[in-house]
Amino acid sequence: MTERAGPLSAWDAIRTKRVIRQFAERPLAAEDIERILDAGRHAASSKNEQRWDFIVCRDRAHLAELASVGPWAGHLARAAAAIALVTPDPRPDDAPLSIFFDLGQAAANMQLAAWELGIGSVPATVYDHDLARRLLGYPADRYCEFLLSFGYPADPAALTAPPRPGGRRALSEIVHEERW
Repeated sequence: MTERAGPLSAWDAIRTKRVIRQFAERPLAAEDIERILDAGRHAASSKNEQRWDFIVCRDRAHLAELASVGPWAGHLARAAAAIALVTPDPRPDDAPLSIFFDLGQAAANMQLAAWELGIGSVPATVYDHDLARRLLGYPADRYCEFLLSFGYPADPAALTAPPRPGGRRALSEIVHEERW
């Protein structure tokens, strides 16, 4: 099993984090799930409104059902745990779009905290909202667009694999000074 030498700096976690879709068949420690959730709770949010709730799912049968919420959500069935990211419904005309920015920050915090713990993750987009609501039981005034799968990588070498060359656009291609 490949393991890291020690804790990662924030920059190393950002630079080395990988999307993990194949998970080992072993549960996550309760304290690791709590730490991941706490990382999401500590995310910055617009006006500190913290407009999110998290539903943790660990039951194998439940995870298999959740894998049907979207065409690319199959990894949920093989995850050790999933966290549904629930917000107030963002679709009304007066709903601030900052809800999704805030939720993205919470998700990124959770994924980086997991990576530091040697736990991989990948997001799933919900396409079947009625099914998600039925399976997760959140209130009618709430909305779930994303779930995060978590688990130890099936291939532990993924934790220390070097970044792939050419995987990111160069800064010179995406950064504009003062104006486009």
